[in-house]
Amino acid sequence: MQRRFWEHLISDEKNYQKHIEYIHYNPVKHGLVYAPYRWKYSSFHKYVQNGIYEHDWASHEKVSFDQSIGME
Repeated sequence: MQRRFWEHLISDEKNYQKHIEYIHYNPVKHGLVYAPYRWKYSSFHKYVQNGIYEHDWASHEKVSFDQSIGME
């Protein structure tokens, strides 16, 4: 059984970016939408507005994460 909550210390900028990507991709991973931009409740839209992501990021390919991301 997976614990419901856990704590993780963000170690550096790269680790932070990977966790943000994981959060933005999570609705796709769980089959709620086919692309991050389709999830209207996400901060992804703000990241697109700020030029951090392209609108269609992760829309055409599956995104893989290191096993440690999201499993802390």
